Amino acid sequence: MVFSAAAALVLSGCSDKSTDDGKATGTEGNGSSLSISPVVQVDSAGKEVKATDAAKAADPAGDGKATCPAGTAIAFAGALTGPNAQLGININNGAKLALDQHNKANPGCKIELKSFDTEGDPQKATSVIPQIVNDKSIIGLVGPAFSGETRATGKVLSDAGLVSVTSSATNAGLTKNGWTTFFRGLANDDVQGPSVAKYLVNSAGYKKVCVVEDNSDYGTGLARSIKEGLGAAADPSCAAAIKAGDKDFSATVTKIKGANADAVFYAGYYAEGAPFASQLKSGGVKSVFVGPDGVNDPQFLKQAGNAAKGATLTCPCGPAPEKFAKDYQALNNEPPGVYSVEAYDLATILIKGIDGGKVTRPDLLEFVRSYDGAGLARQYKWSPDGELTNALIWIYTVK
Repeated sequence: MVFSAAAALVLSGCSDKSTDDGKATGTEGNGSSLSISPVVQVDSAGKEVKATDAAKAADPAGDGKATCPAGTAIAFAGALTGPNAQLGININNGAKLALDQHNKANPGCKIELKSFDTEGDPQKATSVIPQIVNDKSIIGLVGPAFSGETRATGKVLSDAGLVSVTSSATNAGLTKNGWTTFFRGLANDDVQGPSVAKYLVNSAGYKKVCVVEDNSDYGTGLARSIKEGLGAAADPSCAAAIKAGDKDFSATVTKIKGANADAVFYAGYYAEGAPFASQLKSGGVKSVFVGPDGVNDPQFLKQAGNAAKGATLTCPCGPAPEKFAKDYQALNNEPPGVYSVEAYDLATILIKGIDGGKVTRPDLLEFVRSYDGAGLARQYKWSPDGELTNALIWIYTVK
């Protein structure tokens, strides 16, 4: 499968944390020569599936003839500061690009993007989401970004009838809460787990994998799914758990080194994944480091440095097409990251609804509920519970 160089700028995951300013602090070298490159898209059996044709994707600019009431707005909610801020920034910037392209082409319909910082903290999100709900100009939400904050606020959004399209919250249980306004724009962790596990066992040929998880909703749910998918390849003797905020992984490194495993799968975010990968390398562990969407971001390369080289990263998010990457860079002064493409696609869906006259919360909700159309990343069509009817996973490598 051949990809443009821009596709190698790629992306990451559904998170809660980065350095406070979202920038990197290097370890093990700066990793500046490394990139995250797509390898293959796989299904739940770990088998290759052809990528979506980006040329068929919906265009947020539309026909340039849209009209809508002045002050019409959509919102973003997620981390813009905090230890994994870059993941939220990626999403906000993707949505911002869709709005920018739309508004430049449609003088009769200027849609505002209102961005709200939750820091990826579920407790803070419970005070932020009511602000969004109470702002009657906001008729749709891209977010919440992370699984924990989504779990904490999903009922509030559902009770308010505000459509919520997430490009990143992947905990499988989120669609099992009876919410009626939540739509997930990518595969959940119960899809990612088996897909990645089968790929590691059947395609990569790994016979022993150590699974390490953090204590977030995201990490624990994904680790459970990965272990189930790996079956006998998941070695319980080297399984381990860490806490968000941990920086010293020496005990876990020693445990893993003694197992001589083929790979270490880390279920968590880059804020801990980067120093963990560095300490595995400096501790002499030869196992391949495998990280999910919460790790799959350029920030992981910057913070892990040369220790990131050779890592396998996975994501229900797709690579950035060349034109998208160029436009994104021009607007945001940085390359796209994890979830940037999905955020652009989901914002485009909300825009299409508004351009079609769906300018109230109930009307826009119904538009999304019945939507069936192509985006840059995939086809978007949802089941009644808010899950995609066809969800796939991408495998990436760091080189």
